[in-house]
Amino acid sequence: MRASRGFTLIELLVVIAIIAILLAILMPAMSRVKEQGRRSTCLSNLRQLTLGWIMYADEHDDTLINGDTGEYGIHADQTPWVKADWRSGMTDRQKINAIKEGALWPYVKDLKLYKCPTVTKIVRGGTQENIMRTYSVSDSMNCKGWTSRSDMPGSVMLKKRLEIPNPAYRIVFVDDGGTITSALGGWTVYVTEEKWWDPPPVRHGDGTTFSFADGHSEYHKWKDPRTIEFGKLIPPKAFSPIQAGNEDIHWASVAMWGKAAQHR
Repeated sequence: MRASRGFTLIELLVVIAIIAILLAILMPAMSRVKEQGRRSTCLSNLRQLTLGWIMYADEHDDTLINGDTGEYGIHADQTPWVKADWRSGMTDRQKINAIKEGALWPYVKDLKLYKCPTVTKIVRGGTQENIMRTYSVSDSMNCKGWTSRSDMPGSVMLKKRLEIPNPAYRIVFVDDGGTITSALGGWTVYVTEEKWWDPPPVRHGDGTTFSFADGHSEYHKWKDPRTIEFGKLIPPKAFSPIQAGNEDIHWASVAMWGKAAQHR
């Protein structure tokens, strides 16, 4: 009888090496596919939130929903789009109730639509908490106006939907989950300063997702390395140094306030 011949040690090592190389090639591609799937879900969430945002205005004499969460008390006569869900130590049930008690809930009754699937937890106050919401509202959309600040002239807070010029280019919701402002109601940028106020979200492949006042949503990838570097700081920080000539800041300023930031 002829003895059967198995793999030699060298052959096994070669096969293992080939498999390792293939995995090294395929894993980044698989990660990108997974991220694109999450990004698509996030874009869909933002579209549905914005549809609810539009429906609210249609049923309230064109008035925009209160984009804050009640922490500043500047909309005392209006119910926030979601109530305060940002305090450290809140239980999951309290966070869920904060969403369900908000003015947007009658139009968007699905908790999954209030957060990006990429984020599940956040560390706040040294404690890991479950995330129930990752989306915030643009400060210009009946959220906060900063005209009292000398460095924010022109930061006009819009209160009526018909007041919005070029609605296809004016942001409403932003996926800023994971930043220090992710628990609050609004996200903002400077009007006349070439620097970041709130951190630029960079979770989605060095960019993030936005929705716009005409109802569409899109992914925006940041281009300036300074934007990405500041957005990836751990822990996140607000108020970046001056970043003269940063086209990302110019884009965000126009998308929020309708005016491009200028270096002064």
